[in-house]
Amino acid sequence: MAKKKTSFIGEEGPRPDLFGQKHSSRDYSDPDCWGKNQFNSSFPASLVAYMSSKGVNPVYLRVNSSNVVEHTYITPKDVFGIDPLSDEAYYNYEAGYFPFEKYYSGKREHVDLVMGNARTSELYRGLEVKLTALPDNTTKMLNEDKTSCEIVMRPPTICFLACSICQHYEGEAGKEKLRRLLSGVPQVRHWEEPGEVAAVYQQIEDAVLRVSKDMVDKQTPLIIQPVWKTLGNKMILADDCLDVFVWSNLAVIQMCKNTEQISLTKINRFQRAIIWIYLMLFDYLAYDKFNYITIVKDHSYGNANDKAFSMPGTKTYPFLHCNELTHPRISKFEIKKIILGDGQKYLRPERRFDKENIGDFILEAV
Repeated sequence: MAKKKTSFIGEEGPRPDLFGQKHSSRDYSDPDCWGKNQFNSSFPASLVAYMSSKGVNPVYLRVNSSNVVEHTYITPKDVFGIDPLSDEAYYNYEAGYFPFEKYYSGKREHVDLVMGNARTSELYRGLEVKLTALPDNTTKMLNEDKTSCEIVMRPPTICFLACSICQHYEGEAGKEKLRRLLSGVPQVRHWEEPGEVAAVYQQIEDAVLRVSKDMVDKQTPLIIQPVWKTLGNKMILADDCLDVFVWSNLAVIQMCKNTEQISLTKINRFQRAIIWIYLMLFDYLAYDKFNYITIVKDHSYGNANDKAFSMPGTKTYPFLHCNELTHPRISKFEIKKIILGDGQKYLRPERRFDKENIGDFILEAV
């Protein structure tokens, strides 16, 4: 593995680049790498690397032995499975994560960021990346310490979550333990029928939560959620601008946990995600792998499958609220240390994080 160099922006001046990425599947001298879809995963990776260089650890959302989400800190090395600044760290974007692929059949899904070794090709982590704006539309009029971010989950993220659980219950002994943990759900003849599934939903959720509780000491990072903060609903970056939250695979399950009265006739998106996880694990036990596409397609329960679910800032606030959310630890004046070589000139992301908004900050003296 090696960093590709296929093109160069301009005849003169510095080469656009991002901090810390000595080896990457993206060539930052290519203007396409500064578009929304690519920048929104590559910039967060360099933000984590930059935080590592400063000794600043991301906030880690993990579950405790009571299946309650708690905040700790996690080193960037533990997030990536390798030192982000290592000469061997390889940043591979929109790539297959082979350790997961043996657990599901059908279409191969790409993970936002696969961290590997440039020398040995060993793979360490498959991570989803969610660059989120703080505040979102539902919290922008609230006091600063009450604001939060929207987060959107894709169906592939649920697939990767299920794979991370399968990885823990390999072999006959592991599968037998998982089978016991998933037991207790009454027989469902027609899993595609909302009413039939809704009648036993609580037992399904309880089974998935038993698995989560059993895995508490083996949870792993799954989602990197950087936040960038603006001044209320204005298009101006706050001085205390950037920070990173990392969700464990088990903490993501807690996003879906039912907190409202259960309907006997309908399945909402959060319940659906829990059902998907249950069905994926059930099929893994029966067939050694699950058909991810079929499970998602045949169990939509009247909801579109373009996303698994989304949570507005008012709903993510109980999970994310902490000093680092109110006052992110990386200032806007440090962005110029992460985006290098005038890369900001080529930014084309959506909304607030664009070249008009941050260009001046990159050029300012700290």
